[in-house]
Amino acid sequence: MKLLLVGMNHRSAPVEMRERFAVDDPAPALEKLVAGDEIEEAVLISTCNRVEIVVQTPNVEAARHRLVRFFGTEWATRTHGAAIEDHLYVYRDAEAIAHVFRVASAIDSMVVGEPQILGQVKDAYRHAVDAGSCGPILSRLFQRAFATAKRVRSETRIGHGAVSMARIGVDLVAQVFEDLGSKKALLVGAGEMVEAALAALQGNGLGHATIANRSLERARDLAERFGVTAFGLDALPRLLAEADVVLTSVAVAEPILGVELAREVLARRRGRPVVVIDLGVPRNVAPEVGEIDNVYLYDVDDLQGIASQNAEERQREVARAGRIVSAECQRFEGWLGALEALPTIRDLSARAEALRRAEFERSVARLDLDEEQRAGLERMTRSLVSKLLHHPLTRLRKESDRAEGLALRGAARVLFGLDEPEAGADSEALDDPADDT
Repeated sequence: MKLLLVGMNHRSAPVEMRERFAVDDPAPALEKLVAGDEIEEAVLISTCNRVEIVVQTPNVEAARHRLVRFFGTEWATRTHGAAIEDHLYVYRDAEAIAHVFRVASAIDSMVVGEPQILGQVKDAYRHAVDAGSCGPILSRLFQRAFATAKRVRSETRIGHGAVSMARIGVDLVAQVFEDLGSKKALLVGAGEMVEAALAALQGNGLGHATIANRSLERARDLAERFGVTAFGLDALPRLLAEADVVLTSVAVAEPILGVELAREVLARRRGRPVVVIDLGVPRNVAPEVGEIDNVYLYDVDDLQGIASQNAEERQREVARAGRIVSAECQRFEGWLGALEALPTIRDLSARAEALRRAEFERSVARLDLDEEQRAGLERMTRSLVSKLLHHPLTRLRKESDRAEGLALRGAARVLFGLDEPEAGADSEALDDPADDT
């Protein structure tokens, strides 16, 4: 069994490429991937800054070709002239494990230490479980990733002072408008990003805010908590004309604010400037809107430089977090190695038991033993085999996650004839590493 991760993020691909792969429901993609022979398990992580597919596969190279082809020709929702493969990264086995742990722990984020990423990874895992594409190996991987993230959060200060993308957007707004007390803000969406932005805006003294969302009920729930008003998306033209600040974070296939609507809105505003923060992927605002006079448009990639500055304050904690991730990776690799050693442990135990049973029955047939004597001989032979196997089985388990483990497994199979036809394989292993939690 092998692990493979193929994906792109804010460092390897621009937002206009990443948005091609944004999905509301990953189930169809996951089901399609595990339907073939190349991939046995799959989880799809899709956020505004990354899209990655983690798989468990019997053939790494075949799975890599499958995933690259999937990105390039079967999945993209929009056309793009650039070669997809130039923007993809590929991680195998230990590298894939470490990457998943780093992502969940917010070490690999655009905003180092951001609190939202763990929830997004958990959502990706739940979607895969619901789709039936996440089996025992990836389930264990992601459960350990969540535990690692918890350790990083509790044992370091990497999240101290961490800001979300929404908070960075609000900081930009505060730079453009020195006084927010007289300004009106329109927030489009009703998710975590919008909630964080609304809290930050009000914390900066915003005078008035309105929420617009596809689901009016969700908008009203959020508006009630913050003491603002809520509308459906059909009210956008009027609300946009009244807003000095527009922040959007909704899942849409096409921009909700295009050039024509933006020009109409600006005409009604009589030249008053508007700051637009687009946190959507796919983008909620057409890029050309930023070329209109008095429109200050920022998307998720525009916020990266500011995020890097904020991250510098937490870099000292990244090293500590990295050590935690490394330790947890070794622990998970040990579990995987134990799974690799399990067939050899089972075969060796079965081989020894088959030989013991054969010799026991042969001896008992020649001896006149009562039931008590027969039971005593049974106990003695089992104890002898157990003691003889104790050291080799312990060594196989102990070395399973090291380079020496592969050589030991190969030597054991040759020395004990485990691959010969007469090798038994019916009895249970003495221990199962899957029980080691």
